Amino acid sequence: MAGDKVVVLGTYVSMFSMRAQVALNEKGIEYEKKEEDLANKSPLFLEMNPVHKKIPVLIHNGKPVCESLIIVQYIDEVWHDKNPLLPSDPYQRAQARFWADFVDKKVYDCGRRIWATKGEEKEAAKKEFIGIMKTLEGELGNKPYFGGEDFGYVDVALIPFYCWFHAYENFGNFKTETECPKLVEWAKRCMQRESVSKSLADPHKIYEFVVSLKKKLGIE
Repeated sequence: MAGDKVVVLGTYVSMFSMRAQVALNEKGIEYEKKEEDLANKSPLFLEMNPVHKKIPVLIHNGKPVCESLIIVQYIDEVWHDKNPLLPSDPYQRAQARFWADFVDKKVYDCGRRIWATKGEEKEAAKKEFIGIMKTLEGELGNKPYFGGEDFGYVDVALIPFYCWFHAYENFGNFKTETECPKLVEWAKRCMQRESVSKSLADPHKIYEFVVSLKKKLGIE
């Protein structure tokens, strides 16, 4: 839609902000990314997301849309004429939403526990994380992407976590590729897409961010 003004409020390290960016890039939509300081939230951010006060927020012609998966669905519906992300078939669409919801409910919390805990709790988180990845790998099967031949909604939901794998693996002392080679192969395939590679953070910068966050939180 010509003349659209699109802004994403987010942070460099947020996998949820990256989802919005990947979706917009897939659609070829020009947008402005505004980096938020979550310790000192901007008036614009608080005005646009007064309920949850969480990133990301998509602002489309002055109107806010919140929550990353809702943002991705909104982007897909508004700019539906290019690179559809959700399948047209109702059953396939329901399945895509199920797996994106699975990613939302499982991956972030479990990944956080890998770097934020120690001892038995960390080992349990690591085991759970690998189990989640194996479940996702099973759903992927031999397909190039979760939806089949085309990059889609579940891929957008999961791929931003890939730039956090380096941090998870360093703190958890494991290799995702050893446990789930097909899933990592999928991630590398996704990274060949410009929409993904230019949206995701540098894994080493993510690791440095987590190291500094652990110090700030007093987690040794």
